[in-house]
Amino acid sequence: MQDPRIDQLARQLIRYSTSVQKGDRVLLDIYDAPNTITLALIRQVVAAKAIPVVKLHDTVVTRELMKHADPEGYEMLCKNNLDLMKEIDAYIAVRGSHNITEMSDVPADKMKLVMEKMRPVINERVNNTRWCVLRWPTSAMAQQAGMSTEAFEDFFFKVCLLDYKSLMPAMTALKKLMDKTNKVHIKGPGTDLRFSLKGLKAIACGGTHNIPDGEVFTAPVKDSVEGVLSYNAPTVYQGIAFDNVKLEFSQGKIVKATANNTKAINKILDSDEGARYIGEFAIGFNREIREPMRDILFDEKIAGSFHFTPGQAYEGVADNGNRSQVHWDLVCIQRPDYGGGEIWFDDKCIRKNGKFLPRELQKLN
Repeated sequence: MQDPRIDQLARQLIRYSTSVQKGDRVLLDIYDAPNTITLALIRQVVAAKAIPVVKLHDTVVTRELMKHADPEGYEMLCKNNLDLMKEIDAYIAVRGSHNITEMSDVPADKMKLVMEKMRPVINERVNNTRWCVLRWPTSAMAQQAGMSTEAFEDFFFKVCLLDYKSLMPAMTALKKLMDKTNKVHIKGPGTDLRFSLKGLKAIACGGTHNIPDGEVFTAPVKDSVEGVLSYNAPTVYQGIAFDNVKLEFSQGKIVKATANNTKAINKILDSDEGARYIGEFAIGFNREIREPMRDILFDEKIAGSFHFTPGQAYEGVADNGNRSQVHWDLVCIQRPDYGGGEIWFDDKCIRKNGKFLPRELQKLN
C-alpha cells in the first residue's frame, strides 16, 4: 500500500507549486527516486488535463558521463536539453541521492565544462517555466541528518507539506522591507558584513520553487560587499565536503577564502571572474528545519539562518548582473545555539538571534 503522503505531495507540487493548467507540457525530471513518486506525479498531471514528459536519471551513470565529457558531446546533449526546455510550461525535479559525494572525483576541468554547457538550460528553466525542485528521502539522507530512515521520512513530509500559503502575508511584508532597504549590516561570531540592496527587488519563496521552502531572497549590489563572514553550517559543493568556511570581501570581491579545505574552496572560487562575487542574499525561516545536513535545499531554509551565495545571480529576477558557472549557497545560522547574531536594515535591527523583531514579521519566527 502506497504511503498517502506521496499522493498528497504530488498533488501539492502540481496544483500549488507549479499551478499546472489544462494543456501544459510538464517535464518530470527524476534523479534516483522511486517509481512511486513518478507515477503519482504523472497521475496528477493527467488529472489536470496536462501532458507529462518524464526523464529518468541515474547519478552513477551521470558521473561516468561527466568524467569523460568532451565539448562536442556536451554541446549536442545540452542543445537537446535546451530545445526540450523551450517547449516546457512547467518543470518538476525530484532528486534522490544515495551518495552526496558521488561527483567528488570528477576532474575539475570536466566539471567546469559540464556546468558551462548546462547554464543556458538552467537559465531557460528558471526564467521561462513554472518550476519546482525537491529532494527525495533516502537512507543516505537520513544518515546525513543523523536520523533513522523512518524518522527522516516523517521529517521530510512534515517540512515539505508545510502550509506555505499561511506564511505568505508575513513573507510579503519581509519582501517589501527588503525592497526598500539600502544598507544591510550583519553581525555575529566572526562576522561583520556590510552591503547595499539599493535598486534590487526581493522574491518571497513559499513553496512555489523549492520544496521544502521558506525564504525571501534578493542580491547585493555587486561591488558593495565589505567585511568578513564566517559560515557555521557544513556544506557540500561539487561533491566535496566543506566546514568552517570564512570569506573576506573588498569592493564586492572575495579577496580571501579559508575552510577545512582551503585549496579546494579557492579552486572553485577561481572557476571564473564572477565566482568571487555574490549573486544572492537570502533569509531563511522554515520553522520545522533546525539543523544542517549538508543538503542545501533543506539547509538554506533553516530557521534563523541566512545564506550569502558566491556566483551566479538569478537573471531577470533578483539580478545584480553577476555571471558565473558557480552558484554556491553557503549558510550561517544565527540562533543562540549557534552563537547568535543580528541583521540590520538601514540602521534598524530586524532580526536578533534568529528571531524577527518587527511585528509584521513575527509569524515567520
